[in-house]
Parts: sequence; structure tokens; C-alpha cells
Amino acid sequence: MSTSPAPAVYVEPWLRGTYADVPAAGRAVLHALDLALDDLTKWTAGLSDDEVHAQPLGLASVAFHLRHIARSTDRILTYAEGGQLTAEQLGALKTELGGEGGQEPLAVLLAEVEVSFSNASARVRTLATASLDTFRGVGRKQLPTSIGGALVHVADHTQRHTGQVVTTAKVLKALRQ
Repeated sequence: MSTSPAPAVYVEPWLRGTYADVPAAGRAVLHALDLALDDLTKWTAGLSDDEVHAQPLGLASVAFHLRHIARSTDRILTYAEGGQLTAEQLGALKTELGGEGGQEPLAVLLAEVEVSFSNASARVRTLATASLDTFRGVGRKQLPTSIGGALVHVADHTQRHTGQVVTTAKVLKALRQ
């Protein structure tokens, strides 16, 4: 009979007791980013760099979604802070939308997400202490939202694209067989 220890049980970020020093709305956003990084790391494990850039069945590539997650987090937080996008952010957006992302290895793409989320952490912590109802305008047209609306969108937008990465990764792995 084996005496090996029981496997570790995965505990989702919102149940880990982390970020207790951050107001609830900001804490929820940080937990969503942690969950996204957990899922992105788990589900892309074992994909080749070629697979990461493939578009199986016409789906957007894993690479696109990873780039988009990292860069859109920065853009949305810029709006939450009351800023407008810089020329650099607009240039990155154009390469995302045009599909001209390059052929970065998976490790580089995941590192971009990690850096983006690390940078987002300090920004979310600051924003979470502000009045969440404070008006914020998005884009040149200054479409209406609030600090709270932008924070929620960081979490929900990240989760939406993380789900697309998971689905595409599963399709890629199934197509191997």
C-alpha cells in the first residue's frame, strides 16, 4: 500500500484570503487576474510555439488572446485613472487588431501577461480606494463609465479572453489526436 501524500487541492484565488488590505471591489479584480494567470498557465502548458500561433477552425490564436489580455488590462486601467491612451498604447492596439503580433514563444507571451498583471496590481490598489462612482470617459468619444465600471471590466474582459484561451488550447490538443 502506498503512503504517498494526498494530492494538493486547488483553492481559487478568491478563497485564499489574499489582498485583505484592498477594498472589496479591488480585491475582486485582483483575484480575477490571479485566477486568469492560473488558468492561462495551466491550459497552455504543453502547447508548442507553433500551436500558440495557430488558428484552429478559424478561432483566434492563443497568442492573440494573451497579447490582448495583457495590453487591454493596461488600456482599461488608463481610462479608469482618467487618462487617454498614449501613442505607444495605440500602436500596440493596432498590431493586436491587425494580427501583426509576431511569432513570440509562449513563454514570452505569458511573461507579458505576468508583467501586465503585476503592473495592474498597484494601479488597482490605488483605484480601489477612490470613489467608484467617479465618472470616467473612454476613448476619443469619452463614452461614459466610472472607476468602478472600468475595474469590473478589467476583471470580466480578462476572464472572457481567458476562456477563449482555454477553449482554443483544448481544441489544439484535441486536433493532435
